[in-house]
Amino acid sequence: MAQRGPKPKPTAVKELEGNPGKRPLNNNEPKPEKKAPRCPTWLEPEAKKEWKRLSKQLEHLGILTEIDMASFAGYCQAYARWKEAEEFISKHGTIVKTPSGYWQQVPQVSIAQTYLKIMNKFCEQFGLTPSSRSRISVEGTSEADDPMELLLIKGGG
Repeated sequence: MAQRGPKPKPTAVKELEGNPGKRPLNNNEPKPEKKAPRCPTWLEPEAKKEWKRLSKQLEHLGILTEIDMASFAGYCQAYARWKEAEEFISKHGTIVKTPSGYWQQVPQVSIAQTYLKIMNKFCEQFGLTPSSRSRISVEGTSEADDPMELLLIKGGG
């Protein structure tokens, strides 16, 4: 049976967002240790760089845990393949002339588009887009931490 409505969000993400729906949180949801998994050895070199770039930040936010290895590896691998296709396009262009004289789009254009879509789906899951990140509130930060807000508060206005 098909699910109605949007996919349920993990409780950790709902908590970071401040539970905007005000529905009871699932206290029985599995709570894996907030520790980034090891980078898989089979990832492409560029995917490993992306893993290294983001994993500690996501671990610090409590979003990436040891059991998220496959999902995060999927994002990193999609990133590496998207980047490879984009680099090809930058070097060779988007169209080529075929031996019969017709102009044809290079396959890397659709490859790049496909991997960008895949990346975006993973990005939404991990709070890596501006819109998904705007719904997250990390403990220890508030408007009062903003220097301008402090000035306005202290200045009485």
